[in-house]
Amino acid sequence: MLTSFTTFDLSRDGVRLHGRVGGSGSPLLLLHGHPQTHVIWHRVAPVLAEHFTLVMLDLRGYGDSGRPVADAAHVRYSKREMALDALAAMRHHGFERFGVLAHDRGARVAHRLAADHPEAVERLMVLDIAPTLAMYEDTSEAFAKAYWHWFFLIQPPPLPEALIESDPVRYVRSVMGSRHAGLAPFAPEALAEYERCALIDGSAKSICEDYRASATIDLDHDRADISAGRKLTQPLRVLWGEHGAVGRCFDVLALWRERADDVSGEALACGHYIPEEAPHDLLARALPFFNATHKD
Repeated sequence: MLTSFTTFDLSRDGVRLHGRVGGSGSPLLLLHGHPQTHVIWHRVAPVLAEHFTLVMLDLRGYGDSGRPVADAAHVRYSKREMALDALAAMRHHGFERFGVLAHDRGARVAHRLAADHPEAVERLMVLDIAPTLAMYEDTSEAFAKAYWHWFFLIQPPPLPEALIESDPVRYVRSVMGSRHAGLAPFAPEALAEYERCALIDGSAKSICEDYRASATIDLDHDRADISAGRKLTQPLRVLWGEHGAVGRCFDVLALWRERADDVSGEALACGHYIPEEAPHDLLARALPFFNATHKD
């Protein structure tokens, strides 16, 4: 899939970073979520590439990027570290300032990237998330039931890893298929790619570490921002699925307005997997949002 784009690999601090690049125009970084890869963009990338130079990155621990060994403090899977990966990938292609479009876990990386490196991120669109700290602090029974994997994956090793490793394909299908539209929105080729990457050795450990970091060190970083009064200064557009748990369980815009100065957004008529469930609706909002910068 995405064969019209060129694959790339680079190394940062010994971790291989894999992705695809292509298109023409101003740079736009695309970041995927769990348990997926950069292939989530296959329905929107061809159109976006008519307007932007796209860099689609596999987050560390996912896709064909590296799976570094975990550390006790979960630093290697912190969103701060993943944000540095993303920054390295953009600089590898010669881009010092760029837009970011990101979904799910990738959107959490994008939030940290914009917070830590405001000089690099021009504007930001995040898909189907509220701020991580707020989601943990305001967890309800409904959210816990819908996002059960948040609380399963952060349990101490080796139990979560062992259960995933017993059948990684079943894990991928269970997580993705349990949401609003089941597995119907996913192209067979895309689903096969997510399953292939889940079977790569070390994937279960990396997935768990991603979530353990989000429940520990990432929250420390978020609390430090709040304590210091730091907010995102870039234009931030937030989209979420009206049939997803995030919009049902949280006041998405209100929570983001606590963390950013310039926030807009709306719900779309879909579930969690916006790039694959509602690609046309996403394009209708992403193109003018990112083009607004490039017309200045």
